[in-house]
Amino acid sequence: MKPDPRFLNQPKHFWANVRTISQHVGYTARGTGQIRVPDLGVIVKALGELGLGTSHVVDNAGKPTAIGASLVGYFAYRADILNKVVEPRLMNAKQAAKAFARVKKATKSKLPVPMNKQKGDKKKPAYLTAIVNMLIDASVGGIECDYDPRELTTFTHMGAPLRTLARRVDGAFPCAVNPIAVWEIKEYYYTTTFGSRVADGVYETLLDGMELEELRKSEKVDCKHYLMIDARFTWWDCGRSYLCRIVDMLHMGYVDEVLVGTEVLNRMPELAKDWVALHKAREQPRK
Repeated sequence: MKPDPRFLNQPKHFWANVRTISQHVGYTARGTGQIRVPDLGVIVKALGELGLGTSHVVDNAGKPTAIGASLVGYFAYRADILNKVVEPRLMNAKQAAKAFARVKKATKSKLPVPMNKQKGDKKKPAYLTAIVNMLIDASVGGIECDYDPRELTTFTHMGAPLRTLARRVDGAFPCAVNPIAVWEIKEYYYTTTFGSRVADGVYETLLDGMELEELRKSEKVDCKHYLMIDARFTWWDCGRSYLCRIVDMLHMGYVDEVLVGTEVLNRMPELAKDWVALHKAREQPRK
């Protein structure tokens, strides 16, 4: 899932409106669970109920302003992308296990298989993580890749630390020092509720994205940032409001792409090949 160019580079106050309106009217409709799509009337009503101004979204004639029209368009787009792109690609544990087996057979991967953090009967391979790792390994032509960084991601200048991210990421190419790309993987196949740990995972990715944005703007250093998610019950049945937040985060520029479930199967090799090209271009002057 890539961002829609129409909603990239929106000012910060646009996203303040998206969040304020969403939290007031709700991300999903109670009872039906459908993604809410506030129209102009609902937007104006919500802002009024909160004691906030409405002149920035509607003019004296009742017509939407530029930001008002963008808000209406964005809310409709967000629901559409979740219903038509995200929901069909989410897998359950059985489907993920089959996809894992197919990829392992096709790649003949010799990478160690990561395990989830569950116990007892729920202790299984971390299917999405393993799939991502195997597909990257099969696509980078032997170039180094850190599939489990045990250190904070650091960017340097003339050998000295320039920025160090606050938390460890799930993967970095080619390594956790001056990476070209970093990623987070949020798979929850055996959880039975949408708990605080899952919610924290969304905000951790947001923190990474904000730090990488500051690095890009202040130091002109670009690092690609990706989020991979899966588990239909967790994300769709329980966590649709957080999927809305993820779509918001994607369009705020804090994540370059979000790969959902089966999307990793085709998209991950393409991304890995892009990273290889960037890596070779970066290494060229050193020869």
